[in-house]
Amino acid sequence: MQNVLVIDDEKMISDMLQIALTQFGYSVETAPGGKEGLQKYETGDFNLVITDIRMPDTDGNDVVRHIRNSDKPHTPVIGMSGTPWLLDGDGFDCTLSKPFGIKTLISTVNELTSNHKNSDQKIIPSNNPL
Repeated sequence: MQNVLVIDDEKMISDMLQIALTQFGYSVETAPGGKEGLQKYETGDFNLVITDIRMPDTDGNDVVRHIRNSDKPHTPVIGMSGTPWLLDGDGFDCTLSKPFGIKTLISTVNELTSNHKNSDQKIIPSNNPL
């Protein structure tokens, strides 16, 4: 089973992603912010990280920089934001602009977890709802 870490300060978003990903066979842990997310990342074993960009204290750009400089730098990271112009971009394997459809989410997660070894490939899915 693939393990996914979802980091978002909006509980409703984290809960929705956890439900959707669990229904498609993923094991999901959530964190209510970047600082907590990085603590879970350091102590866990995750095949993928999904992080919001705009969060208090440690934002999504900080999260991806930390992961890329960690002992697990090839962990795929999806950045998601309602303000995509705030994405630094280079460290993310993919970015999703909110709102996005569940099909887009699942296909992106499936692609990144199955192509985990090819972390240089950038995947930019369409944002068509469902």
